[in-house]
Amino acid sequence: MASSADISIAAVAGEVSGDMLGGRLLGGLRQHLPRARFHGIGGPQMQAHGFESYWPMDTLTVRGIFEVIPRYRELKGIQSTLRDRLLADRPDVFIGMDYPGFNLGLEKQLRAAGIPTMHYIGPQIWAWRGGRIKKIKRAVSHMLLVFPFEEEIYRNAGVPATFVGHPLAELIPLAPDEAAARRTLGLPEDANVVTIMPGSRMSEIKHNTAAFIGAAKLLKERDHSLRFVVPMAGERQRQLFLQIVQQAGLQDVELQLLDGQSHTAICAADAVLVASGTASLEVALFKKPMVIAYRMMELEWQILRHFGYQPWIGLPNILSREFVVPEMLQHAASPKALAEAMWKQLDDVPHRLQLVQRFTDMHHSLLRNSAQEGAAAVMKVIGK
Repeated sequence: MASSADISIAAVAGEVSGDMLGGRLLGGLRQHLPRARFHGIGGPQMQAHGFESYWPMDTLTVRGIFEVIPRYRELKGIQSTLRDRLLADRPDVFIGMDYPGFNLGLEKQLRAAGIPTMHYIGPQIWAWRGGRIKKIKRAVSHMLLVFPFEEEIYRNAGVPATFVGHPLAELIPLAPDEAAARRTLGLPEDANVVTIMPGSRMSEIKHNTAAFIGAAKLLKERDHSLRFVVPMAGERQRQLFLQIVQQAGLQDVELQLLDGQSHTAICAADAVLVASGTASLEVALFKKPMVIAYRMMELEWQILRHFGYQPWIGLPNILSREFVVPEMLQHAASPKALAEAMWKQLDDVPHRLQLVQRFTDMHHSLLRNSAQEGAAAVMKVIGK
C-alpha cells in the first residue's frame, strides 16, 4: 500500500483569499497525509503546511480586465510553464484555489491529460456569466463550494460538488466582542465608530477612496463625535490612500489608519462603509450594519454593468435574496449619497437589531468544519 509520501497534490492560489482557503484545506489534508508533497503556486498560509511555491504568489495578483491585459503574456507564460511541469510530475490531483481566470484554463488542460482537477470556491455563475458552467464542466472533476445553494446548481449541470462551509464563518465568532475590539484599538467603549473599507487592491483604493472619505467628512459635519477607523492591507495601499486623500483635499478628516487588523476594525464599528466583495460578507458575519459601495474605471463599468443576472452585487444581499443593506455603485456612490445611507444605518436602531438576527442566521447556514469537509472530498477524489 502506498504511503502518504507517494501522494502529490498540486495547487494554485493567486491572491490572499485563495491562500487562506488553501492554507485551511492543506492543514486538513496534512492530518491524513503527513508526508504528502504539496506544490504549485501559493502564499504564506499554504507554505506553513510545507507547500512548495514555484513563483511568488503576488506574481499572479491582478484584478479586472484592464490590469490583466498588459500582463496577459507574462501570466500566460507562467500558466504554460506550470502546466508542462505538472504534466511531467503527474500529481494525484490539482486544486485551483479560486482565481478562475488562471485556474480554469489550467484545469482544463490537466484534466484532458487525465489528471483529476478540483476547484475551491465556485465562480459566481449565479450572479453573472452563467455560461461559464460549461467551461467548468470540461475543466473540473469536483467543485468545493462555500455557499449551500450552489450544490444544486452544479449537480444539475452534471458537475460533482460538495458544500464544505465558508472558512470565514469559522474564523469569525458567532458573538463578536465589540468592547474587546475597541480596547485593542484604543477606542472608548461608548464611542460612535464608523469603519471605512475602500478595498485591499490598489485599483479599489484608487477608485473608492475619495468618495468614501468624502462621505466621512459629511458624516463628521453631521455628528462631531464620530470616530473613523480605516484598516490598510499593506504599506503600498496606505501610501496610495494617503495620496488620494491629499489630492481630494480631505486631509482634515481625522482617520485612525490601521496596519491590517480588518476584523478588529469591523468588530469595533457601529456601522461599516465597505467595498463590495468578500469584505461585505465579513461585515455581515460580525453582525454589523453596512453600506456596500463600489467604483471602478468608467470603461470597465460600462462593460460589466450589462452582465449581472441579479439585482444585488453584495454577498449579504445575495445570500438574503433581498436588499437587507444598501448598495451603491459607480456614479450612485457619491459622497453625499454614501453619507446619507450610512447615517440611516447608524440611526435606525430597530433595523440594526433585525440585521443582527438575519446575519446570525446567515452565519449558522455557512458554518462547517471546512478543513475537514474539504479534505474528505479531496481524499475521495484521489481514492484514499
